[in-house]
Amino acid sequence: MTSRFLFAVLALSLFCKPIYAGQSTITDAEGNACMGDDKSRKQTEQAALTDAKKSAVDRAATYIKSETQVKDFVLQKDIIEAYQNATVKVLQEVEKNWYKDPNSGECYKLKIKAEVIPDEKAIAAMAMKPETADNPNAPLSVKVWTEKKEYKAGEQIKVYIKGNKPFYARVLYKDAGGEMVQLLPNPYRNDNYFNGGAIYELPSGNDKFELAISPPFGEENVIVYASSQPLGDIEVQGTRGVYAVKTKSKDVGARTRGVKLMEKSGDKASVPAEFVETVAAVKTGK
Repeated sequence: MTSRFLFAVLALSLFCKPIYAGQSTITDAEGNACMGDDKSRKQTEQAALTDAKKSAVDRAATYIKSETQVKDFVLQKDIIEAYQNATVKVLQEVEKNWYKDPNSGECYKLKIKAEVIPDEKAIAAMAMKPETADNPNAPLSVKVWTEKKEYKAGEQIKVYIKGNKPFYARVLYKDAGGEMVQLLPNPYRNDNYFNGGAIYELPSGNDKFELAISPPFGEENVIVYASSQPLGDIEVQGTRGVYAVKTKSKDVGARTRGVKLMEKSGDKASVPAEFVETVAAVKTGK
């Protein structure tokens, strides 16, 4: 960890607007397929995976439509179309096994945890509409910003985050050398659940670090992961007011997407989770 990540002193600056903001839904889903006379075992497994992905999209779309109680017809149409053109990323194969069906013969069943990613252009266009700004009935969105776009050596800054509805979050800082620390939660401030519509300041409260600009300078990133359900765990270690991230950088996103899907009250079926990843550009200089 570079010397600037010191107790009470941390160097960074952010652009006021994120350079990337991705919305998605994480859900469990099952798929089934049988060999019949026209499929090999490999083809049957692929067919079951395709079925599971289709089920994931259907579950995500149904959930978003039920949670998105926006009266504006055009906005509802935008959300439906965004999920009709969704792509699916398999995060985990939870269960998989072959079994014999009395009527269909050899069959394959697969259960996955998947991230359903709606059409990015449609989501971006929808986010620009006034009906969605800070609307708690719209899909989860989280913003990150600072007072200025650029900061020079010795200046101190504050980071602000705000969601349109309640969310869990992890705020990370990745320096130009690829090293990463977790700003929130940290050893002195365990906050990871936030109310919608409220602006949260970082550092503040029990934080034991300041955001002060010092070398080395360059282009870096602040990454905010947020979800409607608790985020997956990563490996961290306390280091002078923040947490040093021990999980490999390339694995942090996947580990964080290991969202702990909660079950409905009195029902074994899990509830899909809305997920947001927002990355803000970082620029520091003399």
